[in-house]
Amino acid sequence: MINLLVHFVLMLAMPPLLLGVINKTKALFAGRKGLPLLQNYYDLIKLARKDVVISQTTTWIFVAAPVISLTGIVMAGLLVPLGPFQSPISFTGDLILFAYLLAVGRFFTTAAALDTGSPFEGMGAAREVTFACLSEPVLFFALLVLAKMSGTLILGDLLHAPLTVGIQGAAASLVLVAIGMFIVLLAENSRIPVDDPNTHLELTMIHEAMVLDHSGPLLGLILYGASVKLFVLSAVLLHILFPFQSGYALLDWSLFMVEMLGVAVAIGVVESIMARLQMRHVPYLLIAAILFCAFGFVLLVR
Repeated sequence: MINLLVHFVLMLAMPPLLLGVINKTKALFAGRKGLPLLQNYYDLIKLARKDVVISQTTTWIFVAAPVISLTGIVMAGLLVPLGPFQSPISFTGDLILFAYLLAVGRFFTTAAALDTGSPFEGMGAAREVTFACLSEPVLFFALLVLAKMSGTLILGDLLHAPLTVGIQGAAASLVLVAIGMFIVLLAENSRIPVDDPNTHLELTMIHEAMVLDHSGPLLGLILYGASVKLFVLSAVLLHILFPFQSGYALLDWSLFMVEMLGVAVAIGVVESIMARLQMRHVPYLLIAAILFCAFGFVLLVR
């Protein structure tokens, strides 16, 4: 029961901190002091206190989309175990539900963008779903590799496969899958080199272009949902990169939090040393991620 409570607390409270670590890392590389580490918490509180401005051309979808998207992401997070612990919800085939809970959030976000009638938000929505068609196969290939290792279709058990089954004979496959999942982590969370979350040029935006008309608490829900999505996908990546179990709950939880902060630092380093790709080159990066995971599966079954 205590582990389940810690799962809920970390999943709901820690995500904005990851964004703060990313921003601090980028500021360090640029020789700046940067924003406070907890700035994202302050921004969410500020947005929660503001009024909402809603266009008269929009429908209920515009208001409901942030709530549905956040709900889907949180439900997906309940299917993912944190560290060596069990997930709150698990059943056979839940890996399919996990993938499509993330897809539900994307669907309603793009539907809300189209609901405004804005050409810029329409462009962002088109780009989002186009790249999603390439990132979803990466996720399924990665889960397929882990399912082959574990012999199960329960998400929690297959994510624990590198820990319980071991990596003998599967190290090369796990390395390839980890590379592919890291690319998807950047793409799904609109990070460089796929997208720049800090850009203000509508013609080059992807995710940020879709939320230009949202304000106040609705914008806060979108930003918070994006941070939770980063947390959930980072937790999935850690099962592949750093499977660890000491047998002491306090040590395991502490190490998990340190590893999550390490993923945030890695994202900040990537964003500091790389430039954003031209839009026409992003599909090549995602196709490379598909090939990494596909070759990982081939190496596992050869």
